[in-house]
Amino acid sequence: MDPALNTAATGMMAQQTRTDVIANNLANVNTTGFKRSRAHFEDLLYQMVQGSSAVNGGDASSTQAIQVGRGTRLAGVERLHSQGALEQTSRPLDLAIQGEGFFQIQLPNGTTSYSRDGSFQISDQGALVTAEGYTVVPGVKIPQNITNLTIGSNGIVTATVGTDAKPTELGRIEIARFANPAGLQSLGNNLYQASASSGDPTTGFPGDEGAGQVTQGYLESSNVEVVQEMVDMIAAQRAYELNSKAISNSEQMAATANNLIR
Repeated sequence: MDPALNTAATGMMAQQTRTDVIANNLANVNTTGFKRSRAHFEDLLYQMVQGSSAVNGGDASSTQAIQVGRGTRLAGVERLHSQGALEQTSRPLDLAIQGEGFFQIQLPNGTTSYSRDGSFQISDQGALVTAEGYTVVPGVKIPQNITNLTIGSNGIVTATVGTDAKPTELGRIEIARFANPAGLQSLGNNLYQASASSGDPTTGFPGDEGAGQVTQGYLESSNVEVVQEMVDMIAAQRAYELNSKAISNSEQMAATANNLIR
């Protein structure tokens, strides 16, 4: 088989994967706290046509080797954790993290996951939970007879309980940070889990030691830039077409060579 066919085919597969990643970014352009991904690639092994050789010229002692590349492959899909824009909702239970950090969410199996989606609810038991009913860690109990619920930038939750004139502190939200947040594994539902690549979480209060601050009444929008994704998609499409053209040309050249001996 003509090596050019395999080489161009790897290029087509690479651009298809790139398009899949772009499509997922665009599909989540309105997903709260979503972080866009980027596919990157690396070249494959090279065929050594001729090695370097020694020459007797006065201005040169050797010639460079002749190598021919054999395509590309997916090296990884990297998630970019840049800050998304804050969208005002004026809802007291909507929280956004401005800076580094993730909300800690307890899953039904007891493990802890992490999220940038701060659209929280109050359960029938008075606990602060996600839209799926998962508890926000550490648990914050909110009584029913409260008014003026306030969540400060440092995570302290206060409210006026009953007829009390003075606000009561109900708890404090903690956030987790990672040495390599790009290494987190996505679980879907706006949740991530720690991995060996991300490292273990460092928990603390918002605003402490470089951690991000909590902003009440806001949600963090997706960091997907539609214009950039559209440009990348057009570039991927053109590259796919060029690789398919290379396959077509290679087949035509092979057919021409075969016809010479008939």
